[in-house]
Amino acid sequence: MSRFSARGSDPYADEPLGELAPDRVSTVAADDGTPLAVQEILPADGGEPEITLIGVHGFALSSSTWYFQRRDLAALRLPRVRQIYYDHRGHGRSGSSTKETGTIDQLAADLHAVLRAMAPDGPVVLAGHSMGGMTIIGLAEQAPELFAERVPAVCLITTAAGEVGRTGVARSVLARYSPISRMSGLVTWQPRLVELLRTAGGRITRQAVRRLAFGDNRVPESVLRFLLSELDGTPVRELVNFIATLGEHNRYAALRSLENAHVLVIGGEKDRITPMLHSERIVAELPGADLVCIPGAGHMVQLEQPEVVTSHLIDLLQRSAGVGGGDSRRRSRNRTRKRVRGWLR
Repeated sequence: MSRFSARGSDPYADEPLGELAPDRVSTVAADDGTPLAVQEILPADGGEPEITLIGVHGFALSSSTWYFQRRDLAALRLPRVRQIYYDHRGHGRSGSSTKETGTIDQLAADLHAVLRAMAPDGPVVLAGHSMGGMTIIGLAEQAPELFAERVPAVCLITTAAGEVGRTGVARSVLARYSPISRMSGLVTWQPRLVELLRTAGGRITRQAVRRLAFGDNRVPESVLRFLLSELDGTPVRELVNFIATLGEHNRYAALRSLENAHVLVIGGEKDRITPMLHSERIVAELPGADLVCIPGAGHMVQLEQPEVVTSHLIDLLQRSAGVGGGDSRRRSRNRTRKRVRGWLR
């Protein structure tokens, strides 16, 4: 049973969700000069990091949604990890997007700029959630040499390599939740992502977020409030710029560029935005990848089941840094393998 299931309990009531102070703050200029807000977290014990993790967040969110991972990975000693998180253009504290720059191709170029500026040498593990995972796949398309030379491992969380618009909520449901669909013609491909946007009254509804972002678990009120604040923080005019690119995303061929990296694909059993079949399709194209299906979890799995996600990231980091052993060093070729471990419980 999930630790979230007990009625009336909130294990994160006292957590400063989204408010952890970074060790360093930077601004990286994208190729067109757009400022990208970057935060750096160093090992808590002051030791020398052995590997860098760059976290790439999802649509309508910010780097703050990696809260639990950045909190717990800072304490990791085998290996010590330098963590880099940044906001996509048009999101969080980064500069604005335009209709022309609100594309996966541009976001991939932005990620490359962050990697060059913040991690010019040494091994780098990339972790991407939702649109962040699409961005990493886009980078593999643009710069495949990185994944043979610099990036030993990739974690793709509740994301897709294409066909986003072929699975989603009924169009009638979409229309009820999102005026953006009417503004941009989204009803023609109706991704579940768009249901997480504002209602006609100007604010996203608690009911919509609980249903669409999470799975079967009873999510603490503190986590729900945090996600609501995240979703409410990005102006609709910015989000509209990314609608077309999400529907057009089709980069299955680019997955071949990840064949030399350890690839971990994490899906939520109850994900209503990018259903589990997307994770399965990625692993079908990359039979050397590891597939994890987290029971009962929805799209925001890193907030809903943070300990499980973090434990798998630890596994991947250890494998990439050459520490640990046993199961953490095996690469399964069974594309339906499900491993749920709770190292931090």
